[in-house]
Amino acid sequence: MAVIETGHSAGSLRAPDLATQRTLTVQELCTVFASTAAQRDKDGGTPKAERDLLRASGLLTMSIPVEHGGQGASWQQTLAAVREIARVDSSVAHVFAFHHLLLATARLFGQRQQWQPWFEQTVQQRWFWGNALNPLDERTTSIAHAGWREFSGQKSFCSGATDSDMLIVSALQADIGKLVIAAVPTGRAGIAVFQDWDNMGQRQTDSGSARFDALRVEEGEVLADPGPLSSPFACLRPLLAQLILANIYLGIAEGALAEAGQYTRTQSRRWHASPAASASEDLYVLAHYGEFHVGLAGARLLTDHAAALFDAAWQQDLALGDAQRGEVAVAVATAKVVASKTGLDLTSRMFEVSGARSTTAALRFDRYWRNLRVHTLHDPVDYKLRELGDWALNARYPTPSFYS
Repeated sequence: MAVIETGHSAGSLRAPDLATQRTLTVQELCTVFASTAAQRDKDGGTPKAERDLLRASGLLTMSIPVEHGGQGASWQQTLAAVREIARVDSSVAHVFAFHHLLLATARLFGQRQQWQPWFEQTVQQRWFWGNALNPLDERTTSIAHAGWREFSGQKSFCSGATDSDMLIVSALQADIGKLVIAAVPTGRAGIAVFQDWDNMGQRQTDSGSARFDALRVEEGEVLADPGPLSSPFACLRPLLAQLILANIYLGIAEGALAEAGQYTRTQSRRWHASPAASASEDLYVLAHYGEFHVGLAGARLLTDHAAALFDAAWQQDLALGDAQRGEVAVAVATAKVVASKTGLDLTSRMFEVSGARSTTAALRFDRYWRNLRVHTLHDPVDYKLRELGDWALNARYPTPSFYS
């Protein structure tokens, strides 16, 4: 079981290796992930071995309170681990982060008698949670029966559903236009998960589709009390999702910078007209690295600030007010915009400082840009900027939704 040491970085989290029974740091897990990341990016599919390492590590219990068998990590600590993994493998970071987001969804939308046993079984059974919520995809419908509901239809962008143990699922109750959200075992009859995700980036997030054929959902599995976005506290769910994305974007950019720096120092050739002795001493190359550093430093500070505000809001529970939630929303949106723009710039321009040979297909350095480009289309940055403009000009907080 991994252990949080207060005051230490995410690298102090330790996890057991089932084969050797010795502990592994998050950095050591990342070393394992990094050794195969480029090939797995090419192959696509499910990162089964990597998911099993996460199961064995105990890191799936990070955000679960200590009183329910988990590690009781703060969201800042959990997100630090997400970012560290994203530096080497943003697909694994994605499914790891969404696991914790889905646990938080059960906590925020449901009652203690629902989420407490789910938390405890997640610890005991090493459950991995997958996503089939996607509120914009309304093809899955819900029909109410006495004591249960029937879900039928399709869902897209079901990140981490493959190889999951539990799913958060949503369906539209069409007669009243209400979104119904539930937590169900992935292996239940009536659920089919398809490995049809074949996008240019985030290729091992299993973000394909799922189908529900007369799926029986018990009333005790429906997260109806207090329900989705029912209070300022419940409205932290979309902010956690957005904060996760910002940390993944930042991790990708940090990984790209590290990869480019190693290549520039050891492989890049100076341009023939340069008076420098090596590419790493070229004044233009140094200026570009300076720009990368400044961009990432700003994104890192904004993202860490947003995480600190989020943790403070989380501690308020149902006492959280609209204004404090609004402050967190502004901070999270700001961090996400900066992480998006900085990351896309860096992952595109990294080739300017590493040179033509760095574009060889075997290195797959382009995966950093591809991963970030796919992920940053989750929801348009333009709409985040509009919300932030409304705050800056009219002092109006973003209106709570599943994306803000």
